[in-house]
Amino acid sequence: GKEGRFRETLLGKRVDYSGRSVIVVGPSLSLHRCGLPREIAIELFQTFVIRGLIRQHLASNIGVAKSQIREKEPIVWEILQEVMQGHPVLLNRAPTLHRLGIQAFQPVLVEGRAICLHPLVCKGFNADFDGDQMAVHVPLSLEAQVEARLLMFSHMNLLSPAIGDPISVPTQDMLM
Repeated sequence: GKEGRFRETLLGKRVDYSGRSVIVVGPSLSLHRCGLPREIAIELFQTFVIRGLIRQHLASNIGVAKSQIREKEPIVWEILQEVMQGHPVLLNRAPTLHRLGIQAFQPVLVEGRAICLHPLVCKGFNADFDGDQMAVHVPLSLEAQVEARLLMFSHMNLLSPAIGDPISVPTQDMLM
C-alpha cells in the first residue's frame, strides 16, 4: 500500500501556490481556459487577493483582509476574478513524460471541487475523465507568466512537438 513511513513523511513534499484535484469535462470552455474551483482558486491566489483588498482600501491590514476571505465576502470574489484575469496557471498530469504533460491555461472560477478542462486538450496530458487528477501551479514571477503565455498556453500546443501531427482532434464521443 501507500502507507509506508518513507512515503508518508520522507518522500512527500508540500509546494506553495499549488493544488490538486480531479478533472471533469468542461466542453463550454475555450481551449486555453480551465475551470478552477473557488476553494482552490482562493487558496492559490490568496496573497494576491489580500494585496488587492489593501490596495483598493477595502481592508486596512492583512488581518482584516484574511478575515474577509474567511467570511467569503462578495468583494473577495470580485478581487479574485480581477487577479485571475491577468494570471495564467499551469496544469500538470503526472507522469510528465513530454512537454505537453504540463500546459498553461487562463483560469475561470467554477462551482464544485473539480478542475474543468476542454476535452480536446486531454490527449497532450494523456488524461481522461474517469477519475484522473491534475496538479495546478501558479507561476509567480512576471518572467514565468510571460513564458507560460508564449510557450505553454494550450492553444499554442496544437501539434505534436515530436512529429508535427495534430494533438487536438475530436474522438469518438465528441463526434456524437
